[in-house]
Amino acid sequence: MNDPRNIKNGFLIPSEGYCDQPYVVKTPDGAWLCVMTTGRGIEGAKGQHIVSTRSRDHGRTWSRLVDIEPADGPEASWAMPVITPTGRVYVFYTYNAENRRKVIAEYEGGLCGRVDSLGEYAFKFSDDGGLSWSHDRYFIPVREMAIDRHNAYGGRVKFFWGVGKPIVHDGTAFFGFSKVGGFGGEGFFTSSQACFMRSDNILTEPDPQKIKWETLPQGDHGLQSPDGPVAEEPSLTALSDGSLFCTYRTVAGHPCHAYSRDSGDTWTDPQFMTCYPGATALNNPRGPNFVRKLENGPYAGRYIYWFYNHNGRGYEDGSRNPAWLLGGVERDSPAGKVIHWGQPEVVLYADEWKTHIGYPDFIEEGSQLFITETQKSEARVHKIPDRLLRRLWETLASGPNENPTNESATKAV
Repeated sequence: MNDPRNIKNGFLIPSEGYCDQPYVVKTPDGAWLCVMTTGRGIEGAKGQHIVSTRSRDHGRTWSRLVDIEPADGPEASWAMPVITPTGRVYVFYTYNAENRRKVIAEYEGGLCGRVDSLGEYAFKFSDDGGLSWSHDRYFIPVREMAIDRHNAYGGRVKFFWGVGKPIVHDGTAFFGFSKVGGFGGEGFFTSSQACFMRSDNILTEPDPQKIKWETLPQGDHGLQSPDGPVAEEPSLTALSDGSLFCTYRTVAGHPCHAYSRDSGDTWTDPQFMTCYPGATALNNPRGPNFVRKLENGPYAGRYIYWFYNHNGRGYEDGSRNPAWLLGGVERDSPAGKVIHWGQPEVVLYADEWKTHIGYPDFIEEGSQLFITETQKSEARVHKIPDRLLRRLWETLASGPNENPTNESATKAV
């Protein structure tokens, strides 16, 4: 019997070779529109650019690739799509607008040739479900913070990238991204902070040049880690009381979580993520950990979380195999709604343990839930088995997170 958790049993998404961050929105005609970063070289090579493709059969087959940005232009990377009530699709990405070939780095030689996480935060749009994209690109003003001023260029060049998809909450769009402080050392980026973009008129304003943007959080710093210089790849969701919740990765062996009660202006002090107040910290290497609120079917209003369930110690390059899920529900706390999580379940694995599985998206079709993922050289679509989804919340219902009693821990979030 074919195990649906084995990645080889998914359906391939086309690419040019390297492929990253395959994210999907559903268009008004019912198609899945996937945007991704691709190229004929390895990650970060010249020619890296962003494309789109469509599926009308839940990811079994896909249309030819359409360039959002061409391979012969400056690097365009890390595309994140959002669809508006009119059906217009915006895609946000990092664009090497000055076509820099090298940047100052913090290791021997002093230069880095990877230039796919710097420049301008750009966007384009499609009004025909991704069949074509606007000729013009538009730039989002990214507010300068201390981490920018302290980089090798004194903030004149900004280094950043985003993962995941924007969310829409109460008529406002938000997306997370990472500001970078330097290049070199372990993990390529030496320091990073988690930040957000907010627009309160993108869903209704037809003129892209009139879209308003705010860089969050307020102040001179993004979200940081309790331990170490890395806090990056924030993933956002909204709670029923209007609060925002985010997760992000660190190099401390644990993911972080934080809550905002004022639409992203300020956030709770960063803490390592736990399943419920007072529990031990979850484990995760420097790999993507994503949260999503489900909207349809029997689990509508509940939350799902992707992570790797180990702290990176003893794993080559912070292994991303297998991938695990948690199921979450809202609970009350003195500060507002919080999420409590159940027990982990393996959702996807590869036979070769060195295979990295990451950067998922979650697509709902009625009561069915699909996941996209990439191993950087292949991207696929997988249907999550119903029995696996049921187990995510069965374990939560019988756990200590049902009735937390640690008052001091509850106040912390």
